Amino acid sequence: MIGNEIVKICHRQNIAVHYLTHSKDKLSTEENYKGFYWNPDEKEIDIRCFEGVDTIINMVGATISKRWTNSYKKVIISSRTETAQLLKETINQHKFPIKHIVSASAVGVYPDSLTNYYEEDYAGVSDSFLGEVVEKWEAAVDEFKTLGITVAKIRIGLVLSHKGGALPEMVKPIKYGAGAAFGSGDQWQSWIHIKDLARLFVFAVQKDLEGVYNAVSPNPVTNTEVTKTVAKVLDKPLFLPNIPEFAMKVLLGEMHILLFESQRVSSKKIQSEGFVFKFIHLEAALQDLLVGES
Repeated sequence: MIGNEIVKICHRQNIAVHYLTHSKDKLSTEENYKGFYWNPDEKEIDIRCFEGVDTIINMVGATISKRWTNSYKKVIISSRTETAQLLKETINQHKFPIKHIVSASAVGVYPDSLTNYYEEDYAGVSDSFLGEVVEKWEAAVDEFKTLGITVAKIRIGLVLSHKGGALPEMVKPIKYGAGAAFGSGDQWQSWIHIKDLARLFVFAVQKDLEGVYNAVSPNPVTNTEVTKTVAKVLDKPLFLPNIPEFAMKVLLGEMHILLFESQRVSSKKIQSEGFVFKFIHLEAALQDLLVGES
């Protein structure tokens, strides 16, 4: 979903893209857009993907929006760490002149808090499973530094898109008059419009950024505000009581923390580099995504 938006921006700027896929049905060869097969489980990769390439945008990783069984937790982690390892080892073995990697990461690394305002230099790590995932993910990406490659890690917040992710799931119950906030509703949700997120990745490439950057809009909101704003944009009523945490824990298991953890995250660092958000306020972002979709 995010990769498709990034490709659109690259093509508007006449940047050629090679992409990796584990589905041979998704391979295509067009001007400025070529697909290459890989199977990280078998450590198999078409090394032609690196020819003429100087920057990697690393978006790979199994979805976290699936019940976290012990076996699936291993998939979530390995799909991020072993893929990065395969890329690094292949680059090193064949001495491909890659200069820069810009990798996805997540704000789930920051501990659950209603009061903290997290910037990139915060040293702590959430003791949740998400904290473990991000810590291992970023460590795997940092290994590219040993090859002299510049590393940027983009910690992504709640991505808003009408094509997938969390937003359509939020919209469904509200459309049918069954919308409600989760728990106290006071938990912070640091969000970003998918168009801004794609622009931010390309910006990081073009500015040759290094280090950690938060990919969130300048205005985080509470879960209650998200719920109310979606209902306002869709012109739907909200009258149900908040959904208690124990109910969602029964339904979703450990994964329920995606709805209840609170991370208020700062965007100041990426803005100080010159990045300008097009969607600063939640209502405007939702109007762009939902009006005409409802």
